[in-house]
Amino acid sequence: MLTVKKGGHRDLERYYPMMEIDFDRRELLPKLSIHRAISRGEQELLLFVEEESQLTVAYALVCVKSLYGYVLLKYMGVLPWYRGHNLGVETMRLINRRYAERQGILAELTVFDEEDDTTLKKLRRFFARFGYVQVDCAYRLGGVPAELLVKPIKGSVEIEPVAHRMIEDFYSRCLTPAAQARMVDIRPAAK
Repeated sequence: MLTVKKGGHRDLERYYPMMEIDFDRRELLPKLSIHRAISRGEQELLLFVEEESQLTVAYALVCVKSLYGYVLLKYMGVLPWYRGHNLGVETMRLINRRYAERQGILAELTVFDEEDDTTLKKLRRFFARFGYVQVDCAYRLGGVPAELLVKPIKGSVEIEPVAHRMIEDFYSRCLTPAAQARMVDIRPAAK
């Protein structure tokens, strides 16, 4: 059984190298930006700890400040030596419980290897299992199209008219305008 604890700056130093392995550098927020966002309460680094051994088995970085009442699950990963034991499922359940008072939880899916369509399909199935649905929102992360998913809790699935503003709000809180322009290309959904 897992428990969740909020990590701090030392934990970020420890787990950022794992994020560098798990996520493409083009979609990875700079470590300094995450440190600043954690200091201002705009992001939370969550650590998922196995109760019996007290070992951390997974992590997640969640953007928690938003004008719209949603949170953005930016990164989630199970440490490599614990993969294949359904810990991702338990981690997602804990994330959903932690933010149960919010309007909903957003998640981004990106695949930087054009030949690896199976990874994207697996990610879609994984998130669908927890009630996430795709939202039409045209934007790119690191030059590749991003898929936006939402798990409505108290809010609505119908966030498409404002989804681009929501994403821009999350990124503007942790990136400078120049860094945001390099990393994220957000456009309102076409009608």
